[in-house]
Amino acid sequence: MIIRQARIDELDAIIGIFEAARRYMRSQGNASQWGDEYPPRELIQEEIVAAHFYCVEHCGEVVGVFSFIVGVEPTYAVIYDGKWHYDKPYGVIHRLASNGKVRGVADVCFEWCKQQHPYLRVDTHRDNKTMLQIMDRQGFVRSGIITLSRNGDTRIAFEWKK
Repeated sequence: MIIRQARIDELDAIIGIFEAARRYMRSQGNASQWGDEYPPRELIQEEIVAAHFYCVEHCGEVVGVFSFIVGVEPTYAVIYDGKWHYDKPYGVIHRLASNGKVRGVADVCFEWCKQQHPYLRVDTHRDNKTMLQIMDRQGFVRSGIITLSRNGDTRIAFEWKK
């Protein structure tokens, strides 16, 4: 599998990957994390244009996607029921999704992100058992709870440091 920046002409395929990921999450008891329409098409388009949205490609097919941004995530400014263990610049992983055709997409994403930056932050819904298991396997440490600015939902926040 390779990771590369997403292209705007791949937007429809990317939206299809998010649809497949939402179906999978619902089948695993996680119906509320992304609802029926998150992330919106406009957000993905903005992230592609900003050059921080990536595709995971396998045998010429895009099988996974994610956003990776080095910089401050405003949602992470307040954390409760824990704390961030480091006060250093970090990379943020958001909107990781797979179409389910190939196993290991999340692991490839996390390994790539670890090569890009020595300190990472990520969050997920408490019902996202699959992602919780992957983050544990990848060595991420639970840091606390954050609140999303877009809708007030809470997420479990994690960090990883080289």
